Amino acid sequence: MINNHFTKWFCRGLLAGCLLTATGVWGQSADALIDKLLEKGILTKQEAEQLREEADKDFRRAYSVKSGLPEWVTSLHFHGDVRVRYEGFQMPNNQSAAGATTALDRHRFRYRLRFGAVAGFWDNLQAGFRLTSGEAGATGGDPISGNSTFGNNASKKYVYIDLAYGKWTAVNNPQWTVSVTGGKMENPFVTSDMVFDKDYTPEGAALQLQRRFNDVHTLALNGGGFVLNELGGASHDSYLVGVQTRWEAQWSLHFQTSLGVSWFGVSDVQNLASGQVFNSNRGNTRTAAGALVHHYNPVYVDFAATYTLEKFWRYPNPFPIRVELDYLHNPAVQDENYGWSAGFTLGKAGKRGLWELSYRYKHLGADAFFEELVDSDFGGFYGVAPAGGAAGYGPGTNVRGHIVRLQYSPFDSTTIAVSYFLCDLINSYAAPGARASSEAGRLQVDVSWKF
Repeated sequence: MINNHFTKWFCRGLLAGCLLTATGVWGQSADALIDKLLEKGILTKQEAEQLREEADKDFRRAYSVKSGLPEWVTSLHFHGDVRVRYEGFQMPNNQSAAGATTALDRHRFRYRLRFGAVAGFWDNLQAGFRLTSGEAGATGGDPISGNSTFGNNASKKYVYIDLAYGKWTAVNNPQWTVSVTGGKMENPFVTSDMVFDKDYTPEGAALQLQRRFNDVHTLALNGGGFVLNELGGASHDSYLVGVQTRWEAQWSLHFQTSLGVSWFGVSDVQNLASGQVFNSNRGNTRTAAGALVHHYNPVYVDFAATYTLEKFWRYPNPFPIRVELDYLHNPAVQDENYGWSAGFTLGKAGKRGLWELSYRYKHLGADAFFEELVDSDFGGFYGVAPAGGAAGYGPGTNVRGHIVRLQYSPFDSTTIAVSYFLCDLINSYAAPGARASSEAGRLQVDVSWKF
């Protein structure tokens, strides 16, 4: 029999060679080698565990030397994207009581830049940050947009902190995943933009649990508490809290469904007046001073079904067809307290040669949810200024309309998209005695690069 002392030192040398030549596949190479030696009886179970511990220490040391990072950092990943956009608005022809007709159209060019990094640590810990472009406001950058508009003689533009968080995945096995996140983070709730704009990154803490029962069914629970406004001279800060449960089902290779039920609550709305937080959207019922009149604690339900065809015209991959429905109801309000949307998506852009076509109709009542959280691209025309807002084009709540989008990815890194919004206000705001339409069109042409 081979001398055990020699065997252990031979294994250590072999493992060290793996570390120096293939640190990127450590989890597969070292563990697989030790398991094989254990299986063949060359190592005892105790010797195998001892080797794992020693190899772990050697790996940390080797990875640290090779990467220049501290021993406890296991990975560092940089990511980002750049989007350039043309945007055109077609406003209605409004006729005043005196007979004068005005048309207010607008054309502009914009960009969005995002760049960040995620660091992984031992013990299932992670930290990340992301910077974004954005427009300046009295209270900071716009929380629901990272766009910067070309103009002002090519002035230098602003950069803001978009993400800054720490995450601990306490449990991660084939049946369960449990994670806790704190800081300024990606939104933990899965919703349409009728509830949260896609650029919204809340600040606070979140808990996410996922239970995989088998290859078909997965149940998830998401919860979070986030700060909306912090007051230096009072204790009644405004918070957003939410809880969501989701059921995902993979019935076959061709058919999947998802169902979600959520509840959200906004506290101390008296501290969310238009002058106290970033005021980019419109629609909620407010006093003349801009204070919110109602409370917001809606229930949200969403459903989606996807069927994947093996082949489709001019589409090189299996072709997904997705149908989506969602409904929002705020029981704290008597009128204009609900929203709903329905739509479909054909295909899925994002990889070379793939395209996507989608249509959606959306109706979002004035007080279905807090206006400063919802989609900032979906708006109508205000003939007169609403309380706490301004006249002209305004996104937010109190809007209904159509959204059509076509996307194509000529390369893995590049996607071209054309979107058109045709919307009007549910409750119009026309000047006294004027014949006015609140309908507005919005065209967006985007080219995006990701890295």
